[in-house]
Amino acid sequence: MSTTADEPGAPRPQTGRPDVPQDGRETGAGTTPDSPPPPGTTEAGPEAGAQADADVSTVVDPTTVRRAPRYRAFFWLGALLGIVLGGAFGLYLVASTDPADIGGPLQKPGVYVTVIMLATTTVTVLLAGLVAVLLDRRSVRRR
Repeated sequence: MSTTADEPGAPRPQTGRPDVPQDGRETGAGTTPDSPPPPGTTEAGPEAGAQADADVSTVVDPTTVRRAPRYRAFFWLGALLGIVLGGAFGLYLVASTDPADIGGPLQKPGVYVTVIMLATTTVTVLLAGLVAVLLDRRSVRRR
């Protein structure tokens, strides 16, 4: 009875790449599974994991929860608010413009509304980001 590569315990064929060991895991650029780690790194063993756990437990208080804002939500809220306010403000300006003051009727009022909406949206997104950064700083400082 012969074994195939699909059976458990069967030897795996060589991939032809020196940086991929027989078990299929990548070990890094130019390293082999038996080579020592690069300088400046430590070997991860059981004692290294215990040391990392001890360091984290002295720094982190598990009863304290950091209330950091979600930036994406702030940016989306700023964008939606900017679209609504910009549209309302642009329509108000187009409707309240007297044709006699500008020498005739507006040729393309949609362009004016769009430009005002884009400018307002840009400003409100930047303000929402500023509020998120300030809230994030406040959450770090309170610890």
